[in-house]
Amino acid sequence: MRLFAGLLPPPPVRDELAHALEPHRDGWPGLRWLSPVNWHVTLSFFGEVPDPVLPELRVRLGRAAARHAPLTVSFAGGGAFPSPRRARVFWTGLTGDRLPLTRLADSVAAGGRRAGIERAESRRFAPHLSLARSRADTDLRPLVEAFETFAGTPWQVDAVHLVRSHLGATVRYETVAEWPLTARAPRGQS
Repeated sequence: MRLFAGLLPPPPVRDELAHALEPHRDGWPGLRWLSPVNWHVTLSFFGEVPDPVLPELRVRLGRAAARHAPLTVSFAGGGAFPSPRRARVFWTGLTGDRLPLTRLADSVAAGGRRAGIERAESRRFAPHLSLARSRADTDLRPLVEAFETFAGTPWQVDAVHLVRSHLGATVRYETVAEWPLTARAPRGQS
């Protein structure tokens, strides 16, 4: 099955972001806007995972989650991959506990490797949530600029989710497991 580990923003945070995007959507009919119910922050993409590997992956991800404390993030601004001038993906970034978030992503990716999964992506973790996609390179500089002042409500990340991707005419995601972040926060961190 096709899997990734990720974070799922709570419904009020999704609603706030969807509301902030509403004035911009009609001005970009060439973009395929992703459904808020599918919004997630990918920590590590595993790709096709053979069934025999799944039990060990569950163990490793549970251990990774247990080594990290809950953290606080918020969505902020906008950007585009690979660049705003020639974009294929429009996204919003994350602010807040970014260093602990990056460490969590690194631990999750390491857990996948230890379970025997060759990580499909070799890119460095870039915390973001994809909002829209384009089939062709698109100049999204005006959209990125218009969204740069967005600052969402902070939310607590308290779990890692293992999510299955169901590809097809309509993409659907299914959480197959989740693990709480249970370590104590270092002093000075909320």
